[in-house]
Amino acid sequence: MTHIYYIEDDPDIAAAVAEYLEQKGFRVTLCATLARARAALESHLPTLVLLDWNMPDGHGDRLCRWIRSRWKDLPIIFLTVRSDASDIVSGFRDGADDYVVKPFQLEVLYSRILALLRRTGNVAEQYLSCGGIRIDQNRRTVTCHSEEVLLSAAEYQLLLYLMQHKGKTLTREQILAQVWDANGNYVNNNTLTVTVKRLRDKLGQPACLKTVRSVGYRMEDTL
Repeated sequence: MTHIYYIEDDPDIAAAVAEYLEQKGFRVTLCATLARARAALESHLPTLVLLDWNMPDGHGDRLCRWIRSRWKDLPIIFLTVRSDASDIVSGFRDGADDYVVKPFQLEVLYSRILALLRRTGNVAEQYLSCGGIRIDQNRRTVTCHSEEVLLSAAEYQLLLYLMQHKGKTLTREQILAQVWDANGNYVNNNTLTVTVKRLRDKLGQPACLKTVRSVGYRMEDTL
């Protein structure tokens, strides 16, 4: 399902847009502040972002640049009353893919969303995130709190497997079979223990990588 984050502080506008888009089959998450939007983005990436410019805790252009610096291809549409040519040009320069001026017709917004998604697809599927750790599967890169981390092939495959099953406890046997045996490599339990230790060291001992005693490991978002 297409998941949209709508960052808007006017509850009436937010509710009307969300209701319409949900009737069209989209899932909509509302964020009334930029801080709430950042937290939501760090936890889970949507398919597309709708972004107002004037927010109670800052301006949407700053969030747009922040998003673009981390997720280069994530679709962003500005929805704002700022209609000056300089504002529109600035919005695109900050990384927006489209710019819609309020008031707008819901049918037009819907058409623009569909047109943008036809070009981009579901970009969010290439990214995995948990507790400040992000994997870009297309580029095979890992960042931790916005800093790139260089991992060995085994460390990357281990982290990828855990992130792909975030919230689920994976047994040591499952991990060994998937990460090593699937590649035709013979290993033992100590190999996994050492690789997990090295991975934790490189990621700064992340709280989101849990050890389930006598069972295995689990990635889960922390509050």
